[in-house]
Amino acid sequence: MKSIYSRKNANIVLDLLKKDYPKAGCALNYDTKFHLLIAVALSAQTTDVSVNKITPILWNSYPDSKALSEANQNDVEEIIKSIGLYKNKSKNIIGISKSLQKRLNNLDEIERKKYQNSIDNKDGVPDKFSELIKLPGVGRKTANVVLAEAFGFQKIAVDTHVLRVSNRIGLADNDDPYKTELDLMNTIPENRWTEAHHLLIWHGRNCCKARKPECHLCSIRRFCLFANKKND
Repeated sequence: MKSIYSRKNANIVLDLLKKDYPKAGCALNYDTKFHLLIAVALSAQTTDVSVNKITPILWNSYPDSKALSEANQNDVEEIIKSIGLYKNKSKNIIGISKSLQKRLNNLDEIERKKYQNSIDNKDGVPDKFSELIKLPGVGRKTANVVLAEAFGFQKIAVDTHVLRVSNRIGLADNDDPYKTELDLMNTIPENRWTEAHHLLIWHGRNCCKARKPECHLCSIRRFCLFANKKND
C-alpha cells in the first residue's frame, strides 16, 4: 500500500481530481451571505439538489433575517418538509435569524450602517468562526463553509463525503470529523484547503461512493490506500 501523508503527494492527488472535476465548487444556490448560511444549515443529511428546490420558495416568503425571525415555525416547516430533519431545521433557521437581528441591534450605529449599506450582507452574517458557531444549529462544518464561500477564507469543511473519501485515500486517518479536519489541514497546503473540500465532495458523489466505490474508474486509485488494500 502507498501512503500519501505528504504535501507533495497530496498536491498530486488534488491535481488529478481537479482534472476530473474542473468545475468543482459549492452546489448550493444563493445570492446573499444570509441565504448561503441558511442553505448550508438546511443541507445537513440531505442533498444540495433538494435544498435548491425549496430555497426559492423560502426566500419568496422570507427574503431576509428580519422576515424569517418573525416567521411561524409551522409555516416554515410546510415549505421545507421535503428535506430531512425539517422540524428541527425550521426551528434552527428561525433561531439563526433572530440571533442575527439581535446582533445587528446590538451594534453601534457606524457598524450597523456598514451592514445596511452592504450589497450582499445586510443581515450581518459574522465573518468569525467563534461568532458563527454561537448561532442555533451552526456547527464546525456550516461555519467553515460560510467562511470559505462567503468570505474567502481557506477552510476545510468535513461532511460525510469528505470524511469518507479522505480516510479511504489516506489523506486522513480518523473517524472523527474534527480530527479528520486537523489531519487534512496538516496534509494539504493551506492555499488549497477550500479547493480540496470541494474536490473531495465531488469525488465522493461521483466515484468514491459510500456503498459501491467505483475504484476501476478512479483516477487516483494508485495513490489510494483503500483501492490498494482491495488488490492485496
